[in-house]
Amino acid sequence: MTTTLVGTPGLLTDPDAGPIRLSHEPRRLLVFAEEAGLTGRGGAGFPTYRKLAAVAAGAQKSGAERPVVIGNGAEGEPASGKDRALLTHSPHLVLDGLMLAAEAVGAEKVYLYAPADLAPSLRARIAQRAPRITVVEAPDTFISGEESAVISRIEGRAALPRDKRRLVVESGVRGAPTLVQNVETLAHLALLARYGPSWFRSRGTRQEPGTFLATLSGAVRMPGVYEAPYGIPLGELVSLAGGPSSDLQAVLVGGYHGAWLPARAEVPVSRAGLRQYGASPGAGVVVALPTSACGLVESARIASYLARQTAGQCGPCVNGLPRLADTLIRLARRDRDTRLPGEVERLLGLVAGRGACHHPDGTVRFVRSSMATFAPEVRMHLAGYCTAEGASDV
Repeated sequence: MTTTLVGTPGLLTDPDAGPIRLSHEPRRLLVFAEEAGLTGRGGAGFPTYRKLAAVAAGAQKSGAERPVVIGNGAEGEPASGKDRALLTHSPHLVLDGLMLAAEAVGAEKVYLYAPADLAPSLRARIAQRAPRITVVEAPDTFISGEESAVISRIEGRAALPRDKRRLVVESGVRGAPTLVQNVETLAHLALLARYGPSWFRSRGTRQEPGTFLATLSGAVRMPGVYEAPYGIPLGELVSLAGGPSSDLQAVLVGGYHGAWLPARAEVPVSRAGLRQYGASPGAGVVVALPTSACGLVESARIASYLARQTAGQCGPCVNGLPRLADTLIRLARRDRDTRLPGEVERLLGLVAGRGACHHPDGTVRFVRSSMATFAPEVRMHLAGYCTAEGASDV
């Protein structure tokens, strides 16, 4: 997988310019994050300033534990490679941002949660400069990077989501106010501290400033990780990877919890631009689907994977997602039962909004977009045909 980007300095071109200090005023990082409009790059897009401020405020309460800060580098999303690229090519930039965040909120304990195969090299990097950071190995599962699953793993338990009776910024690791921040967000914090809010806002859009890392795969000529500004047209983003390697029928944006867009959708890649399709940039995953593939088969394959990647702690995951995946598989295999689309819709209604974590809702979003984008293919399959006759079966 290659790594490339647009513009310099950037996340993958200015990684090790030395440690950053905010003139001995660590709380200035909160001001910088607010002025820059930096949002989380892990998928949810929550304002970074608000998380930092909430943890810092929790630390000031009488009797409160000292805060904990966690750099989240778990990348269970199969189609994503951005966090791995950062931890491999720009580890010190991530560590800079992690330590800046820890200083800003007054954290006592700092963790880096990362894939097991990267842990040895990261520990070696940390030993060179900041031994107070503890590396914790993340399991290679889809849900291992969910905020509460991260905290469970840090506490020595299984990396499974848990019910959130209190926000983790108030009560996270062993009851302490806890900041869980994606490693790309931390790298942006490091660059922001070095170059300032105005520099950060010089790219992207007014409402969604800055750049993001996108993992492009599927039917593109040069799959890899690319840095681009928010608001870049979808076609231009695909062109960064050399353009399509064959004719496209659809593009998956936002990963396995994202949504399919028609291949000709010339929309800006931003939350505002993608909203009309029920999509968002998420963690920057973009998968180009060629016309030679069957969209229903690919969607059923992804839905089946998501049904297996659950915590097994609530009815929507234990019962709803497997039944939803099985129904999609029947459609993909050209079962002529005309009740199947209605059954998919019924199951979506039963699952949505009822899970113990966001995994069921993310799966619902993906399946809904699959049924809408590939509606003509659904009709074809119900008639016993497929427009991609050479496509593999699910």
